[in-house]
Amino acid sequence: MKLRLMPVLLTSVVSALLLFGGWYVYRQYAVQEPLKQIVSDYEGVQESHISINRNEVTLKLDLAPGTKLRELVQYVSAEGKSAIGSRALKLDVEQKSSELLDGYWDQAMFSVAEAMESGKYTLIPAKLDSLKGQNDQYKDITATTEIDDNNVYVSLSNGSDSKFIILPRVPAKIGVWNNA
Repeated sequence: MKLRLMPVLLTSVVSALLLFGGWYVYRQYAVQEPLKQIVSDYEGVQESHISINRNEVTLKLDLAPGTKLRELVQYVSAEGKSAIGSRALKLDVEQKSSELLDGYWDQAMFSVAEAMESGKYTLIPAKLDSLKGQNDQYKDITATTEIDDNNVYVSLSNGSDSKFIILPRVPAKIGVWNNA
């Protein structure tokens, strides 16, 4: 029995297209779209892009100043549980910072790092507030600090400028925070 090359090749190509096309459609419409809708429905999310791989779900977010990061993480984790599954949820927040906010964070960073290292997380809001009293240029900055089991979330805003910092509660062995 002799196999003809063209029908075998055509069958293989059609099978591959159906397999990978079906996987793509499932991933796009059964996983990503519902998760994107959940994220977009949260107040303060202006734009989002979702990237899903085997081990993690990455949300690239454009947030309005004053958005509560901890509540956003809890909301997405709860509402998107079926789409996220056992993957880790990672946030990548677009910064709309200014020199004033960057200077404020630079001034606070040593004390915040010290509080994170010692596990005395209640010192973080106190340090951020005391910094406003030490320098008049920082008096209009709104600093919000939240905490959950995995991270400490610091949100700084001044009008339309905003800076969101996510500090992992389990520090890395070497290096500095990657998103500060």
